[in-house]
Amino acid sequence: MRILVACEESQVVTKEFRKLGHEAYSCDILECSGGHPEWHLQQDVTELLKEKWDMILAFPPCTFLTVTGNRWFNIERYGEKAIKRTKDREEAIDFFMLFANADCERVAIENPVGVMSSHWRKPNQIIQPYEFGDPFEKKTCFWLKGLPKLKPTNIVEPPPRTKFDSGKSMPAWYAEAWKLPKEERAKLRSKTFPGIAEAMAEQWGNS
Repeated sequence: MRILVACEESQVVTKEFRKLGHEAYSCDILECSGGHPEWHLQQDVTELLKEKWDMILAFPPCTFLTVTGNRWFNIERYGEKAIKRTKDREEAIDFFMLFANADCERVAIENPVGVMSSHWRKPNQIIQPYEFGDPFEKKTCFWLKGLPKLKPTNIVEPPPRTKFDSGKSMPAWYAEAWKLPKEERAKLRSKTFPGIAEAMAEQWGNS
């Protein structure tokens, strides 16, 4: 199949589909870090969506879509910053919907728990990396079209969550990521875990 993996600079998913013989291409406005620039389309994905693809796998940026940042949209409290962030969210929703409305029979859109559940519809499934052999906790939503839900491949135990004096907690790997510079932190948090990427290729590559 000819497959577009949108918003992926890491090429983690692209390489798994390539292993199985598919003509998969990663696409991002950033240079790829996966070591295969010959498989990478460094450009705005909008024009590519006009082409014919057998499958589109999209990982649109979640910065303005996730529910964890909802407090920053309080206009009474944050004023102009909240207004700008509201505009950024509207643009992020429009970008997400480019994939939802793509002319393709097989589409999967990945994002964390966020506003798309109420703005559009709830995801078809929510998975965790630890269901696919990677001992990490990160709720991952998939909105699917023409593709089956992913089946867990190897359920393992994630490490205990990091707890804070406030009583809140977060996954241990996520807490460690906060020690990195902002750009590095964002890249790390956006990468697809290997076990999930492998499952996507093996289960969807034959769909």
